[in-house]
Amino acid sequence: MDFTNKVALITGAGGGIGRATTLGFARGGAKVLVVDANADNGQATADLVSQSGGTARFVQADVTKSSSVQAYVKACLDSYGRIDCFFNNAGIVGTIAATKDYDEDMFDQVIAVNLKGVFLGLRHVLPVMLAQGSGTVVNTASVAGLFGGAGQPAYVASKHGVLGLTKVASTECAAQGVRINAVCPGPVETAMMRDVESQRNHNDPASVRAAYSATMPSGRYSLPEEVADVVLYLCSDVSRNVTGTHIVIDGGRSGAGGGITR
Repeated sequence: MDFTNKVALITGAGGGIGRATTLGFARGGAKVLVVDANADNGQATADLVSQSGGTARFVQADVTKSSSVQAYVKACLDSYGRIDCFFNNAGIVGTIAATKDYDEDMFDQVIAVNLKGVFLGLRHVLPVMLAQGSGTVVNTASVAGLFGGAGQPAYVASKHGVLGLTKVASTECAAQGVRINAVCPGPVETAMMRDVESQRNHNDPASVRAAYSATMPSGRYSLPEEVADVVLYLCSDVSRNVTGTHIVIDGGRSGAGGGITR
């Protein structure tokens, strides 16, 4: 999967899956625009690319604000002249609580980042790709977009919405040479899952990890790099007629008859 002379734009690139994907694109020869709300984490990712001999620039952004999204798109075009690959990845887990008790402000925040942020990314990146006549987008959904998950009404709703946006946008853009897909990770070795484990059982988060892992035929969480590899596949010419779909990365849990929220 060769990304020489390609430009990749990645949101939520300050850690976890976003950082792993950034490094994967850079190893493949792409120039990368790193976007994150956290300036320290985002710059650290860009520095890792530079230290390995790649090309990257960091831009801090709030993906829930149209002006901020427009700014990171402009920064990418000003720096590199085009956008070939867009990993629309920024997301938060929010709090874990029953629907009847869920805080309204927290619900709005999760939907704003996970769903509106994905929409705004599509809204402002797709015109660039359509004008080019080419481009690939991968949205980060989750197995939570396929199944329910007790205590996560906002997160589950947002990820179902991401899959809906993926399906709509892909049908609108396929004839113009732009492909749009989604990835649906299960539990991944990231700070987000550490947060989930702690919220599920503050006194014994390791027991939550063990319980989740036991439900997966693989017996373990996915690594960020394993999700990144699927993103790279979907952005590469190897998948040149794949659009409007999603790929699950969850160690076989979904195939075994159920799902767990990421």
